[in-house]
Amino acid sequence: MGNAAAPPVEETEVIEAIRASVASLDALFLEDVELDRDAPDDVAGEAVDVLGRKCELRLQRLAFWKQLEAQIAAGKARDAAEFAEFQEAMTPPDATDTEKAFVEMSTTAEVAGVLTLSPGAAAAFISQSRKVCAMPSVAAALAAGAVSWRHAVIVADETDCLAPENAEALVAHFFDPDAPNPARGSAPGDLVAHLFRRKVRTWRERSYPASVAIRHAKCVAERRMEYRPDADGMATITLILPGDTACAIWNKTTAIARGLQGPGETRTLTQLRPDVAAALLLSAHTGAAATGRLNGSEGSGAGTDPYFVDLSKIPAPKADVLVTIPIFTMLGSTDEPADLDGYGPIPAAMARKLVADGATSFYRVLVDPRTGAPLEIGRTSYRLSEAMKRWIRMRDGHCTFPGCTNPSTDNDTDHLTAWQHHGTTGVSNLAQLCPKHHRLKHHSGWTPTPATTTEPPGWTSPTGRHYPGQHPDPQPPHWPPRLLEQNQALTGDNGAAADVGAAGESGATGELGVPAINQPDEPSPLERALTAYLAA
Repeated sequence: MGNAAAPPVEETEVIEAIRASVASLDALFLEDVELDRDAPDDVAGEAVDVLGRKCELRLQRLAFWKQLEAQIAAGKARDAAEFAEFQEAMTPPDATDTEKAFVEMSTTAEVAGVLTLSPGAAAAFISQSRKVCAMPSVAAALAAGAVSWRHAVIVADETDCLAPENAEALVAHFFDPDAPNPARGSAPGDLVAHLFRRKVRTWRERSYPASVAIRHAKCVAERRMEYRPDADGMATITLILPGDTACAIWNKTTAIARGLQGPGETRTLTQLRPDVAAALLLSAHTGAAATGRLNGSEGSGAGTDPYFVDLSKIPAPKADVLVTIPIFTMLGSTDEPADLDGYGPIPAAMARKLVADGATSFYRVLVDPRTGAPLEIGRTSYRLSEAMKRWIRMRDGHCTFPGCTNPSTDNDTDHLTAWQHHGTTGVSNLAQLCPKHHRLKHHSGWTPTPATTTEPPGWTSPTGRHYPGQHPDPQPPHWPPRLLEQNQALTGDNGAAADVGAAGESGATGELGVPAINQPDEPSPLERALTAYLAA
């Protein structure tokens, strides 16, 4: 009991980090007070400088508030996890399952009462806290304020279905810079939670694809439609569907809604989507308004129906969705997941079915087995401008503005440096922007930094803060075991799996900056092995 008064080192570090953040906030508040006391009221130019400094102080304080929130979350998680462990340790070893269940219920009730949570929320918080605290790298990043509580929970969620050694590898990939294959691009805490979850999930599915098909089959069996009445005469309909089906529905609905827009249509794209979906589901009569609606003047619908959609005037939409498929996955040699634009990783069987069925709303993208770079973007039109647009969509994945996750199908392809300012029409001067951030770029001080053929641009804010580009971090595809053994026998390189790019380099640019694959005069042993494998 003599050591009980001294808290563990980890707890001491958390407390010291919180004290440092509070001290930094205190210094910024004192500077703000000094500015209020010394602010000149009679000189307009100096007053503007004071306001500029006050704006900068607010941003600096927001950064420390965010850091402090993460550090407090680390302390709460540790206390919740240890409280649950202590309660279990005090339970008699010979306790029955029923008695243990009551101890767990009592523990949850105590935490729920202290934190003013529902029992379900308290149970979830205790479970998440124990998982986060069991991952030292994640807990340390949270205690340092480098990631938020949401980021830590994402790691806990995405490792839940993995074996312990695989979970450790995932954590090391994102949180250990000395790992054999550390994550590239933005640090976890610099990504908004949605993008971080997608990045983690994509790496997990690619690295450990064996369970993807099993989990997908289980979830498909649980597909459903949900209905929930809302306030003000509204309601919510939710469809839980396979990713490719949901993506196709969304893109078809969006394409029809875009076709309805015009000078006489006052509804926004956001308003048109549900109107189109209702018309398709209810089989609204073409050319006639649905009955039973309230009078209104919104939109250009027939009669007095503000929700009317005349499907007869809309040409058959052609959605433009990219499906990135490793070549060995398409051949059936591996089960590495593919990537569905606007969704994320999908099972190999689903990707092969999309290609085999000849789905017209999807464009196939084959990936170089050596480097993970795209080899070919399937298309029916060979106009270079369309190929460039699809390349930009594949490179960026979503709107490139910091924190924006608007999917590629709704974005504009914008010149980073305007044409009238001597900007070129190459992929290194193009990027995706959603309509809102496209307008912001042209009417504010937000400026993009240069892009490359493989990485989207970063951004600099009006206050001078820089936000790096958030690229998808492509990895070399998996190789079939027989071909990998054949290549190692030919090259004598047991590390070929980790350096499959040795046979050729990707990143050269062709016409107008569209990347192309360099082709050496003589094929390497690896390429000869690949050719023989494909021929067989």
